[in-house]
Amino acid sequence: MIRALGWRLAQAGMVAFLVAISSFLMMRALPGDMVMRIAGARFGYDNITAENAELVRAQLGDPSGIGAFFGWFSGMLRGDLGNSLVSGMPVSAEIGHQLGATAQLAGGAIVLSLLIGPPLGIAAGLRPGGWFDRLTLLLAAALKATPQFLLGLVLIVLVSIALGLLPAAGHGAPQHLVLPALTLALGLAAATTRITREALVQARQSDWWRFARWKGLREDQVLLFHGLRHVAVPVLTLIAAQFVALMEGVVVVETIFGWPGIGHALVHAVFHRDVPMVQGTALMMGLAFVLVNACADIAARLLDPREARQ
Repeated sequence: MIRALGWRLAQAGMVAFLVAISSFLMMRALPGDMVMRIAGARFGYDNITAENAELVRAQLGDPSGIGAFFGWFSGMLRGDLGNSLVSGMPVSAEIGHQLGATAQLAGGAIVLSLLIGPPLGIAAGLRPGGWFDRLTLLLAAALKATPQFLLGLVLIVLVSIALGLLPAAGHGAPQHLVLPALTLALGLAAATTRITREALVQARQSDWWRFARWKGLREDQVLLFHGLRHVAVPVLTLIAAQFVALMEGVVVVETIFGWPGIGHALVHAVFHRDVPMVQGTALMMGLAFVLVNACADIAARLLDPREARQ
């Protein structure tokens, strides 16, 4: 366990270094004048003048220069992510606010996916080859093949516009969370359904399942006291592996539904060439990926009976 945690800390350091370099280089590779973009974000694109651009240039110097990179990187080592080139606010303060909204959305999506996917997978795995198993396979394949932006638009049209049940966009009330979280959850649930089904089918063919039945336990008792623990390990591993896809989906879904999270902020920071915001946001998303995988590894070790005996 200690070795695993040490390896995760080393991974976090590597992620910080690689994200800093890659995001800085990619921002420099974008076409257009960075200062003009920043001036447009500050003063409005209708008020971009040579004077405003020169004022921004004089204040910032060369925001894409190598000196700016090393200044940001040394500040990061001290816990200072710098200030936004557009708003002038500390990047850490802005990310702290946005990260809370994204954590709320991602957490809601994971909870919904666990309420949808594993129960369907268990029902399908108890009767493999049946009509319900084939139906869940068809639905899972259809959801996995549907882009998240299209799925979000379909939910807006059906649930918000046609039925008028939930708001199409916004933030601040519980009902605003349902549609964006459901958009992310359906893709996750499609994968967890099949993984749960395969894990349960494998468990029901194992010697320990047959031994439990031989002792006189009913099928539901074996599933409740032994099978669920066996199924939980691959589901947790899958959720951790899909965290990258979840973060990619967050960027799209937050933009569609007007959710003020870190993905929405990243899109605007790239558009406005706000390099410190892009670097800070990408860094937080990378570190979150390492943290989620570390938590999943620890949970899998605690749930896996083979690890518990060691």
